Amino acid sequence: MKSEKISELTTNRLSVYLRCLNTLAAAGIKTVSSKAMAEQFNLNSAQIRKDLAYFGEFGVRGVGYYVENLRDHIIKILGLDVAHRVGIVGAGNLGTALANYDGFTTSNFTVAALFDNAREKIGERVGRNQVMVHDVRNLARVVHDEEIDVIVLSVPARVAQKVLNQVMSAGIKAVLNFAPARLQARRGVKVKNVDLTVALESLSYSLARPQVSTITNPRVTHAYEEIAQHDETREL
Repeated sequence: MKSEKISELTTNRLSVYLRCLNTLAAAGIKTVSSKAMAEQFNLNSAQIRKDLAYFGEFGVRGVGYYVENLRDHIIKILGLDVAHRVGIVGAGNLGTALANYDGFTTSNFTVAALFDNAREKIGERVGRNQVMVHDVRNLARVVHDEEIDVIVLSVPARVAQKVLNQVMSAGIKAVLNFAPARLQARRGVKVKNVDLTVALESLSYSLARPQVSTITNPRVTHAYEEIAQHDETREL
């Protein structure tokens, strides 16, 4: 891998490429060129080659990329060859919906615990996997016992910073934040913000100006363009 720092946009696009390769592998396709991949999934072939070149030489002249081989390389680059255990703080509608999300397991993430401060929720088991709701005051202990390395915040904005401080004190270095608040993280802690209001307002813009709306390929999530336009990641 090249020595310069890899941008967040590049690593996010790798995740999109992995989805594409998973689709190709499921269809039994063994090799693919950057051009064919770009055409099929509404991507940019030059960008694909540039992004992959940061991490090595994966293509074969006259053949393109071996789908399974490239897929395995990207999984390792993204650290998805190691299982990650997720804790969700906030066992409300969003938190419980996230606990039921099937997509986590396909990317080697497992929801190991939920946390809340509502007495009536503590001790409940949520979803098909019967994930336990713990008292948020016991977060540090549960994080240690369950070997949790990623936390999702689905709490009100007014308490988000306080909860983040508690999460960081428990040793967590990776946080996905759904609270509509700008949070201050310690150095070395990655906080990625998901703002649903911003996404909906972007859709509203498209509805207000249908002539500038783009046609997207229905075979793959439109993450590529969203990554390029609305990256909300902070690393402090």
